[in-house]
Amino acid sequence: MKKCFMTLIVNGEAYEVTTAPNRTLLEVLRDDLHFTGAKESCGEGACGSCTVLIDGRPTRSCLTLAVAVEGKAITTIEGLAQGGELHPVQEAFVAHHAIQCGFCSPGMILTAYALLKENPRPTEEEIRRALSGNTCRCTGYAKIVEAVRSLAGEGR
Repeated sequence: MKKCFMTLIVNGEAYEVTTAPNRTLLEVLRDDLHFTGAKESCGEGACGSCTVLIDGRPTRSCLTLAVAVEGKAITTIEGLAQGGELHPVQEAFVAHHAIQCGFCSPGMILTAYALLKENPRPTEEEIRRALSGNTCRCTGYAKIVEAVRSLAGEGR
């Protein structure tokens, strides 16, 4: 198969990548660029563990071809923290014990981040709706919703 040469903008930095055109963004992020925060779980886009932000919107990287996002802004969980400091959304998840095994956490946090950017004062129903595409297999969602609610209205 002929390979494609492209530039991916990940967490604000440009990366030159040569890859097969049928590889997913998740494969390229994890295997080639070593951004391992996004996880492969279901591989069908149903669980949200592979969520990254593409131009600020939560996107399933296991269903997205890498070639389709050339030149777009890709944000992984590694790009949320700045200068060694956790982002307030990450801090809220830690403070409210919303991180269980951590497998779903990157997708949950990025989805919550995108929600709060778009709607700084979401209701509990809006939070639950936004997170409904992310599956946590450890326990319920009460702590996760509580973490996001703690930020609602703080303009994060």
